[in-house]
Amino acid sequence: MAISLQDQLKQSGLVDDKKAKQLSRAKRKETKLAHKGKKPQIDQGKLALERTQAEKVARDKRLNLEKTQKAQNIAVAAQIKQLIELNFIARDGEEKFHFTDANKVKHIWVNEEQVDHLRKSMIAIVKLADQYVLVPMKVADKIAQRDTKVVIFKGDLSSAETNSEDDDFYADFKIPDDLVW
Repeated sequence: MAISLQDQLKQSGLVDDKKAKQLSRAKRKETKLAHKGKKPQIDQGKLALERTQAEKVARDKRLNLEKTQKAQNIAVAAQIKQLIELNFIARDGEEKFHFTDANKVKHIWVNEEQVDHLRKSMIAIVKLADQYVLVPMKVADKIAQRDTKVVIFKGDLSSAETNSEDDDFYADFKIPDDLVW
């Protein structure tokens, strides 16, 4: 059997018994502390892999959400376009009807009946691409449920009802054609 290094050093006289005992106690103390306070070693590679997988899952969820949101927006836009194309009212008139779109005054050419219907909130003005189209109020309500930005002018029923009293008073006074909005 081979002798330990410590025993060999004692025999050669390089280390005395007192110093050898002190070194063995210190070594034993270190091993005891290492066993008592031993923390499970964390594998940094495994931790980094888990972190990257969690980030990838979060990114995939976000991308899927964006993709479904885009698909829903496209579907809603297609529904709105279909509603407008199936229910538009032809504009054939000689009167300008003024309205605002994005804080700019715009106008469309309509006939007298359409002007009356617009004022009484029976028809509405909606925007399809860069054009303004007349549609019945029921269709405008369906469009507004999907996207309120498309409906440009719906008229104002509350002002039409309150103006009936004023209309009686001002019935004798005609408005010049160039001032009609």
